[in-house]
Amino acid sequence: MINKSALVIGANGMVGTALMKVLSNSKLYNQIRGVDIETDMTIKENAKIIASYDHIYHVAGKKGSPQTARERPADYLPMLQFDANIIEAVGKYKPEWFLYTSSIGVYPPMEVYEEDKVWHQVPSENDKIPGYIKRMGELSCYAIRATYGYENISIVRPANIYGPNDNFGKNSMVIPALIKKGYHNDIINVWGDGSPIRDFIYCEDVARGMLHMVENRHNNTVNLGSGEGVKISDIANTIGKHFDKEVKYDKSKPNGDMKRLMSMRRAQELGIFTRTSLEEGIKKTIEWYSQL
Repeated sequence: MINKSALVIGANGMVGTALMKVLSNSKLYNQIRGVDIETDMTIKENAKIIASYDHIYHVAGKKGSPQTARERPADYLPMLQFDANIIEAVGKYKPEWFLYTSSIGVYPPMEVYEEDKVWHQVPSENDKIPGYIKRMGELSCYAIRATYGYENISIVRPANIYGPNDNFGKNSMVIPALIKKGYHNDIINVWGDGSPIRDFIYCEDVARGMLHMVENRHNNTVNLGSGEGVKISDIANTIGKHFDKEVKYDKSKPNGDMKRLMSMRRAQELGIFTRTSLEEGIKKTIEWYSQL
């Protein structure tokens, strides 16, 4: 038994809830505390909590659809101060390990995302502001490495995460949006023609990847995805079949980027693999949503 303490920042969100479960089932920790985004880290004084824990998992963030990113980009700006205060406190107090959760949104338009191919172009237009904000978070991690000699940092870039506790509200992402339509509508209407290809990963697989990075002290940047491309139409048909609902496509709506796929070579070299198939993950998510 290893007696370590862990702090999860953003513990009440989809990833945070899954991470709290995964950490609790591990043998690494005898103390785990979760704080939600309401513990306002935009106030520098609040970030002092970092000094009291061995391992810090920063999984808080603002999740929104491409539409939100285009129409309300200023909604993401508080995360700049939020991240800056947390990372500055990490540099000051030097916990045993720090994990920063970045995003697929940092990548420029390309079909397959490799960790070292980020900085030569700007993020996709569909992720422009949130992508730059996550890039600033990564650069802040590099800054405390250079300034304080603090090397114990893992950076993860998850793909399109889904699962229980996802956002099923107005600006939800594709899987929760389609599940919600399947549950409440006679027809599942899909934006675009269904041809774009995406990389999806179940929230508990993300959490297990995070624990693996910290437990094995991997101080580099790693994608967390499935590495397998799935058409939006395949997602819609899977959900439509579950609810026995017709699927229709609104080709007047934009498709977005046509292909966004994570390279999982580095993650697999480090021993990180996904366990949850897309069908199983969607089934678990529908079961969770049905209990609301």
